[in-house]
Amino acid sequence: MDIFERNKDMLDVKMLSPLVWAYVGDSVYELYIRTHLVNFSNAKPHKLHLETIKFVKAEAQAKILDKIWNSLTEEEQEIFKRGRNTENHHLPKNGNVADYSHATGFEALIGYLYLSKQDERLEEILKLCID
Repeated sequence: MDIFERNKDMLDVKMLSPLVWAYVGDSVYELYIRTHLVNFSNAKPHKLHLETIKFVKAEAQAKILDKIWNSLTEEEQEIFKRGRNTENHHLPKNGNVADYSHATGFEALIGYLYLSKQDERLEEILKLCID
């Protein structure tokens, strides 16, 4: 049973805006990080929150992307580039525009893999992010 219904076919997923991929990818990535921290820590919620921020802020996501770039397929790199290059009228509160753009690309990749039900590949990439 798939607890979260993902009913779009591959063509429909490919036609979504990269910002929609990033919208979903942001949540998927944060849930993965939160779950990982809970599984491997006895920290209280405030400490868990502070640790989560270290992984999910734009600067950290940009660094993760640099770390995993060579592990991505050409298609995954293209998905990232589409997310990074999509015009976003939201300006970052913290950090710089370049990190924010790279983080959007990273989140787009995560969201794309999730929505297209490429769960094994998604898991591989997410594990690379915490190593």
